[in-house]
Amino acid sequence: MPDADPPIPPEIAAWFDARGWRVRRHQTEMLAKAREGHHALLVADTGAGKTLAGFLPTLCDFAPSAGALSPDGLHTLYVSPLKALAQDVKRNLLTPIDEIGLPIKVETRSGDTPSDRKKRQRERPPHILLTTPESLSLLLSYPESADLFAGLKRIVIDEVHAFATDKRGDLLALSLARLHTLAPQAQRVALSATLAAPRDFQEWLAPQAGDTGEIAAADLVIGEEGAEPEVEILLPNEERVPWGGHAGRWAVPQLYEAIKANRTTLVFTNTRFLAEFIFQCLWEANEDHLPIGIHHGSLSTEARRKVEEAMARGDLRALVCTASLDLGIDWGDIDLVVQMGAPKGSSRLLQRIGRAGHRLDTPSRAVLVPGNRFEFLEAIAAKQAVDEGQRDGEAFRPGSLDVLAQHVMACACAGPFHEDELLAEVRSSLAYSWVDEATFARVLGFVSNGGYALKAYDRFQRIVRDKSGVWRLAHPNQAQRHRMNAGIIVDSEMLTVRFRNGRSLGKVEERFAAQLSPGDTFFFAGMSLEVEGVKDMDVTVRAAKKSATIPSYGGLRLPLTTHLSTRVQALLADRAGWGRFPDDVREWLEMQDYRSRLPAPGELLVESFPHGGKHYTAYYTFEGWNANQSLGMLITRRMEDRGLLPGGFVANDYCLAVWGLKPVTDPAPLLSPDILTHEFTEWVTESHLLRRAFREVAVISGLVERQHPGQRKTGKQVTFSTDLIYDVLRKYEPDHVLIEAAWADARARMTDVGRLADLLERSERELVHVELERVSPLAVPVMTMIGREAVPQGAVDDELLLEAEGLIAAAMRPDEPLEGD
Repeated sequence: MPDADPPIPPEIAAWFDARGWRVRRHQTEMLAKAREGHHALLVADTGAGKTLAGFLPTLCDFAPSAGALSPDGLHTLYVSPLKALAQDVKRNLLTPIDEIGLPIKVETRSGDTPSDRKKRQRERPPHILLTTPESLSLLLSYPESADLFAGLKRIVIDEVHAFATDKRGDLLALSLARLHTLAPQAQRVALSATLAAPRDFQEWLAPQAGDTGEIAAADLVIGEEGAEPEVEILLPNEERVPWGGHAGRWAVPQLYEAIKANRTTLVFTNTRFLAEFIFQCLWEANEDHLPIGIHHGSLSTEARRKVEEAMARGDLRALVCTASLDLGIDWGDIDLVVQMGAPKGSSRLLQRIGRAGHRLDTPSRAVLVPGNRFEFLEAIAAKQAVDEGQRDGEAFRPGSLDVLAQHVMACACAGPFHEDELLAEVRSSLAYSWVDEATFARVLGFVSNGGYALKAYDRFQRIVRDKSGVWRLAHPNQAQRHRMNAGIIVDSEMLTVRFRNGRSLGKVEERFAAQLSPGDTFFFAGMSLEVEGVKDMDVTVRAAKKSATIPSYGGLRLPLTTHLSTRVQALLADRAGWGRFPDDVREWLEMQDYRSRLPAPGELLVESFPHGGKHYTAYYTFEGWNANQSLGMLITRRMEDRGLLPGGFVANDYCLAVWGLKPVTDPAPLLSPDILTHEFTEWVTESHLLRRAFREVAVISGLVERQHPGQRKTGKQVTFSTDLIYDVLRKYEPDHVLIEAAWADARARMTDVGRLADLLERSERELVHVELERVSPLAVPVMTMIGREAVPQGAVDDELLLEAEGLIAAAMRPDEPLEGD
């Protein structure tokens, strides 16, 4: 803390006074850090003025009383994880600039920015440029980037928790390293409301010295505390808390009443499918014709901007959205946030809650809508974590090699480079400080010619080393090819949904579009649409009166955090606390305790029981969907080897249920940790997982290009190309750098092998096996999922409903079954 607050220019102080605001302590601290020349991480509650704190030194630099700077050149670079956030920050930043009369020009740059404006920005940049990690990387790939960034004074990274720990963070870390070479004087600032381990982010943010072995860290500034959020868990008025499902559709009538009772409500869902589904349900209930909007990442730029502007004006009563609006959007008139389904983490929940009120001294109001009984417990756990100020989040891991390959190519596009100099630059990023000369040489070899097995093919020749040892582009056209294909987010191939007049509504995945024929109807962008035709990369539609299908999208599920899973298990063990639960939830737990047992913290409960002529085993892991899916695949393989005739499995975040024709009398051998050696490797290699991971790293690294001038590959073409290359590398170069990168992805993201290893280690110490004569109450939620993947979207299968009712009746019947039952 500085001895005295740094003086704020009088015109800026007067602007605060005119608004009835006081300058917050953390805002003056951030100004002090800037004047001391320090990098800084600000952790402050939503509505605390974090963004203004990040930009305050810039505003002060341009204040006339401080001697305004030259109007030419880029002064401050702002990096956001979301295009919508950058647009919102621009809107809010222009207010003080205009009202104070500061000579500052502000612009955004993203994939939505017209190409002529992008070209002009490289030649005549604004004073403040708001962008994303991907657009920044592309900007650095131009030869003029050295001149563009030479005078850069400040880099502001907003909502750093949202992407620093993933591949987008890797890309940004490498871009920061390049900026440090081009503009060593530039100060780095990161902002966040929700960090569980600030020290890790302080170290990630700071440039590293190199070979000294000491890890540098940015200064930490903690913001003033704000009002405590008000979180409520919604319960059915008359019906019982559902046994299964995760959409929370049962709550739509109550949700609609809440929308009517509030000025503006933001309704969060965890997937794009659920956003469309809940919007449709609300629209059917909207007898008052309230203005309700929808927002998610697959909608067109025009549609998203239209909704964002309507929200900024206060024209909407409700907006159904996904994580596309998780972060930082400053719409002060939102007075209620609703989370449909489980939040999956306390930090994510707190971030979403913060969209309401968005003022430090005003409590944010939120309602959680659990989709089922386990999600009710998860909602309780999340609420407790928020009340206690507990945060969670993803851990940092070593930077990915496919991202490094993309960055090396971007550097080559900007100009020739020396290998040792670029390696030193890369290692100045903490994410890549682990890269040694041998690893870097492998990456360079791959970028140069694709590697040993591919170097005979001209199309993989991208960079060459001249006689003086300098690396440069093999051909000038490689720069255009790189910029057309660079990026980190690898969605499934998308087709554009558009009306006959050419107006675009957004995109659906190719696998969904492949099922459509003329006359089919589906619900998208809040409208019922009829298919007129599917051709090339377009789905042509017209308005329809009714719809039966909603597009679903692939991608990894939001993971249940370890912190929240531990809290849920603690709730199960706290019998004295069950009294505050709804009667039906309490009865569910009491019957489970009576019929079987409840999993204690640190314990792995396994139940076995017959049902419908099959033998079921339920593993209560609480390790998340990815880990449970992986465990299901591995267990069924072992069951097959042991002659137990497995039939299949189904999993949710809390439990894995496996069935077969023979009973599992001892689950311990199925769970021994050695399953993660030979069998895990064999399964991942044979399954689609490694191919899928390779497909992603091949696209990110630039090995396979999605776009060429004048044409774009379909998803099938990309898959064919990557599968072909994968087979070649597996046979002739199994240690290829991209095979290594694919394995890292498959282990960490797709199988969650870290949590899986912890689970198997726990099973050796704390495995409890209970054999039952019929299904247990705790198993019903996961058992009701069996067969649902075959049910048409939006339809209700009577047989499945009857099956669920039968399961519930058997599980909750207190008497012992009669002989022959």
